[in-house]
Amino acid sequence: MAIDKWSALRYDGALLVTDSMLDLISKILRTPKLIESVDRDVPAAYRSVGAELSAKVKRLFNGSLAIRVVTAGGTNAEEQELVALSNPYYDIDRFGIHFVASPRHADMLMVTGPVSRNMYTGLMHSYEAMATPKIVVAVGDDAIDGGIFKNSYAVLDGACGAIPVDYEIPGDPPSPLHILTALTQILGDIEEKGLTPRQNNNHGKLHSSLK
Repeated sequence: MAIDKWSALRYDGALLVTDSMLDLISKILRTPKLIESVDRDVPAAYRSVGAELSAKVKRLFNGSLAIRVVTAGGTNAEEQELVALSNPYYDIDRFGIHFVASPRHADMLMVTGPVSRNMYTGLMHSYEAMATPKIVVAVGDDAIDGGIFKNSYAVLDGACGAIPVDYEIPGDPPSPLHILTALTQILGDIEEKGLTPRQNNNHGKLHSSLK
């Protein structure tokens, strides 16, 4: 029986493999692995913070912390750092943390930017749509006190000018590692005070800051 050189046929129950297929299989076996684990390039400090953060998320939020980010008129610097947390290098999802589109699904609200007057209503709506208890974090110097925009007629000098703020993460902008470290401290503070959002819904306002 004639066999096409690009095909493999079964003849009387036996698999007939052509020379071309053998060459392809041989090439596959000879080709080295081109994909390497990113973890080997990740600093030990990040892995350590990540492990601690993951443990806290499991205890306090049943393994899933949902964060809603509201961009309130900033320079987009803090947003870039937050976006970096979801890339393959940092991969914040592995720690049980993910960003959500709706404040109704969020456990935590992160605010960036000095809160421009045009964003006041949008920020208020997001805050009011969150379930209680509400955890609000101001990310970056602009969101803390207005930053370089402070005292401008167009801004409210930070998130605290519009809504109650529980925690602050300083920086212009704070790096992804800084944000994760601060989140670990925030969750540690919540746990220390017994203010576990999904286990105790009767606690009051959180009053603390990271400077």
